Order: sequence, then C-alpha cells, then structure tokens
Amino acid sequence: MSTQVKTTLDEAKVHQFVGKALTDCATTLSATLAVLGDSLGLYKAMAGAGPLTSAELAERTNTSERYLREWLINQASAGYIDYDAATQRYSLPDEHAVPLTDENSPFYVGGAFLIAAAMARSEPEIAERFRTGKGMLWGDHDPLLFVGCERLFRPGYAANLIASWIPALDGVAAKLERGAKVADVGCGHGASTILLAQAYPNSQFYGFDLHAPSIERARALAAEAGVAERTTFQAVSSTEFPGSDYDLIAYFDCLHDMGDPEKVIRHASEALAPDGTVLLVEPMAGDQVEGNFNPVGQFYSGASVLVCTPNALATGGHALGTVATDEAIGQVVRAGGLTRFRRVLTTPLNRIFEARK
Repeated sequence: MSTQVKTTLDEAKVHQFVGKALTDCATTLSATLAVLGDSLGLYKAMAGAGPLTSAELAERTNTSERYLREWLINQASAGYIDYDAATQRYSLPDEHAVPLTDENSPFYVGGAFLIAAAMARSEPEIAERFRTGKGMLWGDHDPLLFVGCERLFRPGYAANLIASWIPALDGVAAKLERGAKVADVGCGHGASTILLAQAYPNSQFYGFDLHAPSIERARALAAEAGVAERTTFQAVSSTEFPGSDYDLIAYFDCLHDMGDPEKVIRHASEALAPDGTVLLVEPMAGDQVEGNFNPVGQFYSGASVLVCTPNALATGGHALGTVATDEAIGQVVRAGGLTRFRRVLTTPLNRIFEARK
C-alpha cells in the first residue's frame, strides 16, 4: 500500500501539529505520574502543606528524593502544581488539591487517571481485536480499571443521585421513601447501590454484576457502610438477574457495555412492577459526531474503543458504545418493550434517562 503526501506542505501547520502531538505524549506521561502521585500519597502530603522542596516532600512521604526531583518538574510543567523560582519550592494550590485528593468531592479526578492507566495497559490485546473483530471481557482488564471506575463515578453519584436524579423521576422518590424494591444492574463495586440504601432505609436493594470480584468488593463496602441488611449482591448477567415486581431498575454507566442491550431492556421490562421505572445513566455524548469533539467526548470515545465496545462484542455483539446518541439509546429501549422514554437531566459527564412501560 502506498501513501501519497503533498510535496508542498504548509510548514506552519506541520509545526503546529507536531507540537500538539508532543503535547499529547507529554500529557500521557504526566497522567501516568499522576497515578504515582495518588498511589504514593504525594498529592495528599502536599495539600495544605505550603511550599516544599523535593527533600522535604521525600521526608513527608518516605519516598526517594532523587525520583521526586523530576516528578515535581513534570507536574509543575503540566500545571498540576506550582513552582516558585525564587525559593525553588513547589506547592499544591487548594483548587488543585480538592480534585486530586478529595475522593468525596464531585470535582475529584483521581479515578480518571487510574482508568486511563488501566486502559493503556490493554493496548496490545485491543490491537489484536482490531484485526479479529472479537471482544474482550471487562473482567480481563487490569484490576486498576475497576477501582478507577468506582473512584471516578462515585463522587458524581453522591452529589447528584439523591439530590436531583431520583427526584426527577416520576413518583420514584415517594416509592423509595415508603419502601420499594430496587435492582441496580451492572452495579460494579456497588457505589450507587449503597448510596440509595443509605438514603432510603425503608427500601430493599439488589445489586447485580457479571464480574464476581466486583460483587465481592460491593458486599464488603456495603458492610462498611452499615447497609448490608438491606443490600443483596449477586454475580449474574444483566439478562438473567432474578426477581420480579421491581419498582426501580437502574443502569449506571453500563448499558452501553452490554452485548445485547435490547435483551437487557426486555428482561428489565419483564421484571418491572406494572408501574415500575427504569433509570438509565449514560455517558454524555453529542447528537452529531462533531458534538463529541471536546475533552469529555475524547475521553469517552477512547474508553469506548479500549473497554466498552470490546466488552459488548464479547457478550453479544451489539455495541452501543459510550457516545451513543439519545436516539440510538431510545431505539434500544423501545425495542426492549418500554414505550415511554425521555432524558430528564444532564450533567457534564452524564445523561439521565427515564423509561417506563
């Protein structure tokens, strides 16, 4: 195969693109070093500590000063931390410390770094899938992915689920307050299940996920949160979870990962109570391709290639993908037997949908 390139190039555009490419490569390295900053407690040691030298940070964190020198230079170059040339000291601004260290803040981004690192590690396997068209199961990825997803999405769920998402659904909040039966399908580590159980003590919650290690983790976290008696977790597929007459069946950032989403919704339709509701939380995406040309769309489309689409292909073959449009999701929902479908809310990272019979 031959590749033809114009013999006369706009050198300014070439230089501009090369600069962008190098910036992207540098950003990738900075994101990897951010994972180290998180796992080694470097950011937390800098938060509120004032200006520090590399030696002082090494003493605070029991790490090697020699490694910290260039770590600090990289992080200052990336704009994550500040550097004072006059004192030769580094500091972490409070406005950066919250997103980097506070796992309960809706601004927390630490989970995104873990997800990016885990996805990068799957590149050799995904390259082979490009050639064969086969899928790759969620559980076959680096375990850092599962931790990263919980840490990325839980703060947003904590900030929005009880305060705005549930109240936006027709009559659901009142049912949960009185006592309802709820299924959280694709629950992962159970962050959403636990938040609901804490908020609505009169209701019973069932978390289902095909990934057995995540279910084990969910049980442990539910016990820590004091809601084990009102939460039941089971490793089972989204088309085979047990039970009936659910007042609410929820899918948090997972329907697009499932290989037969129409069958998934059909199973939910059959398991719903007559006046039950399906809550779908899906990644933010544009109605047109160009609507995804932004940092959120760049992140989610990358995740679609490296994780979400491979899992869908491995479990059925209908890969919605993370940037599926409202129309595409609506078609799946209606084909699955739910006739009423609407987007009820939007956040910077998510679209929240309600579906009913």
